[in-house]
Amino acid sequence: MIQLDAYATLVAATLVLLFGRMLVTRIEWLRAFHIPKSVAGGLVVALLLWGVRHTTGLSFRFDSQLQTALMLGFFASIGLSAELSSLKRGGKAVAVFLLVVTGLLVMQNTLGVGLATLLGLDPHTGLLAGSITLSGGHGTGAAWGSIFSTKYGLQSASELAIACATFGLVLGGLIGGPVARHLIKKVQVPGEGHNLDTAPQGFEMPDLERPITPFSLLETLALMAISLKGGALLAEGLQGSSLELPAFVCVLFVGVLLRNLLALFNGHEVSDREVSLLGNVCLSLFLAMALMSLRLWDLTALALPLMALLAMQTLAMALYAVFVTFPVMGRNYDAAVLAAGHCGFGLGATPTAIANMQAVTQRFGPSHLAFLVVPMVGAFFIDIVNAMVIKLFLALPFM
Repeated sequence: MIQLDAYATLVAATLVLLFGRMLVTRIEWLRAFHIPKSVAGGLVVALLLWGVRHTTGLSFRFDSQLQTALMLGFFASIGLSAELSSLKRGGKAVAVFLLVVTGLLVMQNTLGVGLATLLGLDPHTGLLAGSITLSGGHGTGAAWGSIFSTKYGLQSASELAIACATFGLVLGGLIGGPVARHLIKKVQVPGEGHNLDTAPQGFEMPDLERPITPFSLLETLALMAISLKGGALLAEGLQGSSLELPAFVCVLFVGVLLRNLLALFNGHEVSDREVSLLGNVCLSLFLAMALMSLRLWDLTALALPLMALLAMQTLAMALYAVFVTFPVMGRNYDAAVLAAGHCGFGLGATPTAIANMQAVTQRFGPSHLAFLVVPMVGAFFIDIVNAMVIKLFLALPFM
């Protein structure tokens, strides 16, 4: 075992991103299917490390503290970029998309429990391979895995949850692009010559050059640091209560509050250029670290019936995005980008959703609606709704 400290992990993550950029630049089908650079580079490196472990027995362990900080920094930037006036304009779309997402949560658990029962597995395993880990991610999976072990007697539930969430993270980053490619053939896209009314904002075009100043960058760093600390204090204060929320949700909430209070009482506008720049850096490094740290051998340790269940969940997600998300959200370019994002956090996590959408908008043009709706639903509302859906299924008589 080779342990890499925070500095070495950061160096490795930057090299993974450069490698991913090279792959996407040189391999046409990666561009054609809109595979994010961080996903391409991170997954290839994870496969190489798996091969090294299999042939030599040598494994690498990366520092995880920096990965957590980058994830929280990304959510702080999402919060700081959210104006209530913009959220008000997108209120109907947020509500409709939340209903679409809720439908997926119910479908994932119904499919998971049903297939687990047919395959002779504990139905609680089906919930773990359902919305708990796929829409909930590693954090939600680890929390419920502990509960399933102690309360329901499910053996190795925590390890199972982490493996399922890992599977989802990989597939969420891989299927979003192909789904978008299929749907974009049916719509009119903005193209490279978009006008000023559709000029890219925030996270839509991460490679776009943005003029910044040292002072404005320092100011934005200070706001992100306040969001991180305030979110940590809020999460600590809510811990153990009925209002307990994950730390990243608290950080996002503080970011939203901070931006809009500054605008309301001080007339100060947070610089979107600096927020999107720092947010994109955090997003890219986080995804690179998350993917290069994947323990892919944990997936091979899953029993064949569970692998079949997860494969069916992946197929169901793609079909749901095409036949539900896309038509309900309007059958247009925004709906296609939303469908790609839904694949990202419906199987993986909100950062994966953003990366999926960026891979599309960098090529075809901005989608303000998608980048307004997906972060709010995928990073905030989904955890609340998912908890309610999970408890509803646990209350069923056969569970």
